[in-house]
Amino acid sequence: MATAQQWPTQAIVRAFYGDPGNPQCTAGMVDLAYPMKIAWDKGSIIRRFRCHAKVEGAFERIFQKTLAQYGQAEISKLGLDIFGGCYNFRAMRGSTKWSMHAYGIAVDLDPENNQLKWTKTRARFAKAAYEPFWKIVESEGMTSLGRVADRDWMHFQAARLR
Repeated sequence: MATAQQWPTQAIVRAFYGDPGNPQCTAGMVDLAYPMKIAWDKGSIIRRFRCHAKVEGAFERIFQKTLAQYGQAEISKLGLDIFGGCYNFRAMRGSTKWSMHAYGIAVDLDPENNQLKWTKTRARFAKAAYEPFWKIVESEGMTSLGRVADRDWMHFQAARLR
């Protein structure tokens, strides 16, 4: 069995991925295994999104495995088909440091029900029904901020905190 990619820590993402906003940050294209609704316009559907070229395959596998695990109906019921974004050239909220989104290495899902400062007592993705999803994410070496820091449950990234 292959082992998961060992992604860099946040402290050294620039050395691994290059400068935020460089062409590699949008060179990857994730072909989704299932259609997703845009969080801020649920009438708009996407079937692909841009990301850093180095994480394209891992993101594709996450969504393929999610579809195999849950099926389309359960994905929709759980909100795993509500896309909150990937590449976004910006600083972290409340910081001058670059967001992992500025590198195209982070994905947000269902932000309305998993808001940034919500903990496991309130975030939808902290519930038991999402455990298989988080195992899939972690099988690709990705980090869930919800699971490691009990915040930002919408977010997973191809960078470790430490």
